[in-house]
Amino acid sequence: MLRSFARRMLPLALALAFTMPALAEEEAAKMSPEEQAMMEAFQKAGTPGAQHAHLATMAGSYEMNVKSWPAPGAPPSSDKGKATRKMVLEGRVMMEEMEATMNGQPFIGMGLHGFDNVTGKYWSTWNDSMTTGLMTSEGDCDDKGSCTFTGSWNDPLTKGKFSVRMTTQWTDANTEVFSMYGPGEGGKEFQMMEITYTRKP
Repeated sequence: MLRSFARRMLPLALALAFTMPALAEEEAAKMSPEEQAMMEAFQKAGTPGAQHAHLATMAGSYEMNVKSWPAPGAPPSSDKGKATRKMVLEGRVMMEEMEATMNGQPFIGMGLHGFDNVTGKYWSTWNDSMTTGLMTSEGDCDDKGSCTFTGSWNDPLTKGKFSVRMTTQWTDANTEVFSMYGPGEGGKEFQMMEITYTRKP
């Protein structure tokens, strides 16, 4: 019964949550308390807040220095690239597009970064020219913008999930250091990648 009610009310709740405030108030006056609560829940879920404003501070064009470790104890390879970050969906999501080299080969990628008001978690997705799959991750950030995420993608070798831990830290207002850690021999974690983003003036 509850699911049937929710299915009937979902289109109305979505419509009212994103229409003009005056219209929403007029229609809300005709709604039951349950219907009003549903509409308010959708409005709250879809309204950008402080976390989205924080993501917006990261917009800009960046130079990238990339270090990659193929195995624990191995010397890293070094590559360079550039990235552009901008807010989309009316300030709800930050989109990142990048061009770089990876082990001397051309490499392009695109990511989305957001904050889910419902779960209270930051999230991200990543696609690039080395795969046809999707990486998804979720995590938390502190007031200084330091974040820890866990993510995974489908491993071409095992066909299972390959899980990693990622951290980001701003060393100053225009420099971000991204690090990725994954399982090495015996499952022991090692650093796989480090990207230093430097925002252009």
